[in-house]
Amino acid sequence: MKKLTTLSLFLGFTFAIAAADTNAAWLVRPLSLTDALNTTLQQNASILKAKNDLEAVHGVVVQTRAVALPHVQASGQYKYTDPNAIEGFFGSAQPNENWNAGLQLVQSIYEGGKLVAAIRAADATKQQALAQYQTSVADTLLAVRLAYYDTLLAAQQITVHEASVNLLQKELEDQQHRLDAGTVPKFNVLRAEVAVANERPNLIRARNQYRIAKNNLANLLGYNLPRDIWENIPLNLTDVLEAAPYEVNLPDAIQQALTKRTELVALRKTVELQNLNIVSAKSGYKPTVQLFAGYNWYNAQFTPPVELDHDIHGWNAGAQMNWAIFDGLLTHGKVVQAKALYERSKTDLTDEGRQIELQVRVAYSDFIEAKEVLDSQAKVQEQADEALREAKARTDAGTGTQLDVLDAETSLTQARTTQIQALHDYTAARAKLERAIGADLAPAK
Repeated sequence: MKKLTTLSLFLGFTFAIAAADTNAAWLVRPLSLTDALNTTLQQNASILKAKNDLEAVHGVVVQTRAVALPHVQASGQYKYTDPNAIEGFFGSAQPNENWNAGLQLVQSIYEGGKLVAAIRAADATKQQALAQYQTSVADTLLAVRLAYYDTLLAAQQITVHEASVNLLQKELEDQQHRLDAGTVPKFNVLRAEVAVANERPNLIRARNQYRIAKNNLANLLGYNLPRDIWENIPLNLTDVLEAAPYEVNLPDAIQQALTKRTELVALRKTVELQNLNIVSAKSGYKPTVQLFAGYNWYNAQFTPPVELDHDIHGWNAGAQMNWAIFDGLLTHGKVVQAKALYERSKTDLTDEGRQIELQVRVAYSDFIEAKEVLDSQAKVQEQADEALREAKARTDAGTGTQLDVLDAETSLTQARTTQIQALHDYTAARAKLERAIGADLAPAK
């Protein structure tokens, strides 16, 4: 009857949510890890911002290439002048209304290496931005995986502590019956009551951790929680914690990380860009050559008839060169700065490589520890169950004590807790190791 009442309340609560907010259907929809990762790719704020940054870099790429492309400029002007402010000569009069228009095309053909550097920099910038976006996606997907595993762990911990409370409660009831029958002292009942009271806070903390874990997961998924849900989010996770076999060779893992980690890809492009900046800075020492061609229109000034609609027009073309013989050491300063930044970028790349190798080694060590702990717990729960049965049998036969039963019950709870924690730590350690070596964490399509 109690279970039926609880189920009715839960269903009523679910229907109330659906009626209050039809957009919150995700609250009761089954959510697998793959679904969670796909949802993250679509809704997570960090990924959406990274995508916006990637799109913004496209504008930077266009700007970088602009120096190598021809420029077309149109100009025009109309001017009215007070006739009294116009001075004529030799009996002629100038018009007091003037206009001109022109169309000019300019193409740089040499800028001291700056043109080629700009084209290469545009390509490097695009690849760098893509690598940075992939880094953001990988970090976010790892965070979602860990949050999903944390939620599963919290749910299992509730189950363990509920079972422990029920077990201790049964022991309390058994001791109360024995006390009523006059076979045990009051002390046994008191000790059983203390055991139940000591276990209840663990259950309360487990429920709180479950609430927090689901809130954290919902936030990473990019969901806006309805305001009327403030006690518990009814997320329905369908996956379970599993110890899937995973073999990895540390030297191969390090090599894979140094090859695939997008952080290193981005830094390699940074080094390339800084080297191109040196070329661009040195271009200030060299001349620039441009070709131009255009067409101009303007009203006649002296050719009769001197009227506003009498225009003169024609083509023009040519070449121009500019060379800053001395610019006050401006170019020298730019070259010094560019070289220093280039050397720093190489240092950053080397240091990041060491840091990534350290991450792989630490993640590998944590994975081995988690695997060994998990293996060590393979039969502990079965042994703890058997120990509890034997303790109860000895107590019933009069050869054991209540303390033996309570110790066995505590050991069983500890064994269950350690086992699910070890299973969680194994899956989490594997996910972190896969991220450290640069494996693709995105769900299969």
